[in-house]
Amino acid sequence: MRKAVNGVEAEVIVVDNDSVDGSCPMVKKKFPEVTLIENKDNKGFSSANNQGIKISKGEYVLLLNPDTVVEDDTFIKIVEFMDAHADAGALGVKMVDGSGKFLPESKRGLPTPTTAFYKMSGISSLFPRSKRFSKYHLGFLDENETHKVEILAGAFMLLRKSVLDKIGLLDEDFFMYGEDIDLSYRVIKAGYNNYYFPKTRIIHYKGESTKKSSVNYVLVFYNAMVIFAKKHFTQKNASAFASLIKVAVYFRAFIAILSRIFNRLSLPFIDGIVLYGGVFLIKTLWGRSFIYSEGGNYPLFLVTAVLPTYVLIWLLSVYFAGGYDRPVKIRNSITGLLAGSIVILVLYALLPESLRFSRALILLGSVWGTAALPLIRLLLYKLNVPWVQMGEKEKKRFIIIGEKNEAARVTKLLEESFLKPEFLGLVYPDDIKANDENYIGNISQVKDIINIYKIDEIIFCSADIKHHTIIDKMAEWQNENIDFKIAPEDGLSIIGSNSIHTRGDLYTIGINAIGTTPNRRNKRVFDFFFSALLIPLMPLLMVFQKKPLGFVRNIFQVLIGKKSWVGYYLPENSTTQLPKVKPSVLSPLDGMKSTTNNQKIIDDLNLLYARDYNILKDLNIVFYAFRDLGK
Repeated sequence: MRKAVNGVEAEVIVVDNDSVDGSCPMVKKKFPEVTLIENKDNKGFSSANNQGIKISKGEYVLLLNPDTVVEDDTFIKIVEFMDAHADAGALGVKMVDGSGKFLPESKRGLPTPTTAFYKMSGISSLFPRSKRFSKYHLGFLDENETHKVEILAGAFMLLRKSVLDKIGLLDEDFFMYGEDIDLSYRVIKAGYNNYYFPKTRIIHYKGESTKKSSVNYVLVFYNAMVIFAKKHFTQKNASAFASLIKVAVYFRAFIAILSRIFNRLSLPFIDGIVLYGGVFLIKTLWGRSFIYSEGGNYPLFLVTAVLPTYVLIWLLSVYFAGGYDRPVKIRNSITGLLAGSIVILVLYALLPESLRFSRALILLGSVWGTAALPLIRLLLYKLNVPWVQMGEKEKKRFIIIGEKNEAARVTKLLEESFLKPEFLGLVYPDDIKANDENYIGNISQVKDIINIYKIDEIIFCSADIKHHTIIDKMAEWQNENIDFKIAPEDGLSIIGSNSIHTRGDLYTIGINAIGTTPNRRNKRVFDFFFSALLIPLMPLLMVFQKKPLGFVRNIFQVLIGKKSWVGYYLPENSTTQLPKVKPSVLSPLDGMKSTTNNQKIIDDLNLLYARDYNILKDLNIVFYAFRDLGK
């Protein structure tokens, strides 16, 4: 930036929307000549830019995204062009992404109903050079020639200050997306031209390509287009516009959902094909070599029903063992497959003689699966599929949430262990902004911090954060695919439960929260199979129940997923911020045979159950409160 402003009389204004990446301290330290506005919350693109425009003093105003790099002579060239073209109200330049690829949003057309529909539905991407279908990105115009265009990108938009005085600032009804479209259109309506000027370039690292596949982006963009239509089109045209865009949004959302389903089911599908193909080949070879060496073959029922059932059991076992959790780990797949083989062998022993075709097929199929599934994952790993992990991650990225003294203590313990963090950031345990350059943000900004810094694990300092708050935050962040730990107060070392052999694993107390994906799945598995086990024994067990009819009702309600056997104790009309579980038959109080009304004891028991969950807890509570299963 300093090189680019050489030879141009310029002022630089930076507006920070409550960032967590250390931008403000860096700007203050390295660029003292910059005017910095530090917002305490995210005011949106329009509002933040308006703050800077209002205090600017120049003849021209440049809106520039922070994730951009300009050429050394960019500012000189654009100012010379504007000086030479009195009709120019605004100017945009050629933008490329981090790999040098041209970004089509550098020049755009007015989003009329049909133009926006072609864009949102994806039709324009099928015909990128068509004058009819590519009007949104003006794909039919040469990207290397200067053109008068209708819409410029807000990532780099040079505006004449006198024009802004006439048409007004950015419309703050647009929080994100659409504000540059609205501003560009107002420039044209005021009698000026917008120019696409490719004689200089900028790198825009993020670019639209990283956003357009997101359902959230589609919905936010749709809302921005509707605001634009209501503002600039007649009521009739605005209604037609909204209807067309809704159709496009539903189409894009449908494609996004299909893509997500395919992404989730692709590995189980590959596993299923490979497992079935393997056992089918084993069946053929084994049958010809040993069982039917003198002629004949296995019955068709084996091929069409029995073998697919084996494969289904193996896949379900891999799933329940966490073999399809992201990142995918080979050991979970092997564990699941071996567990599935045990289940198949048990079921095989219970089958009538006419359905026991060959135990050897099960054993050889297990051998095939334990070899094939790791090979599939190894191949995906070699192909750089990002969600396949080989072994444990050696270097992790941490944030520690705590106040200065405790955070420093935990940091020291981490750094002294054999574990060497790849990144370690400090987060203040309150919503206020820590006045300390060592902190990268506060607890209300953690979601952004996780995404920006690619965090693997969060460590809570229990001396500075109440356990209720810890559990609340874990529930809030449970979908972020990260691990949680608690550093105990005043400990001489940070103790953990991961291993008893290596200090590298012994750095904190693990939190086995009930809200994690594996635990939610394990809890449902326990509920289902325990209910299924009770059904054939129901006539006998009803004798031991305090409420026999309630016992029968609860079995079927748990079986279909309406209830869980064990959960929190929640008196009528009470609420909790703990991770959600289904309404339950029993609670930790039942396991203790307690009838206390002390709210603190109840809260603590619920908290302990939520924080350190495992199936054995449910089994233990069911055992001790067995006669109350009809509650």
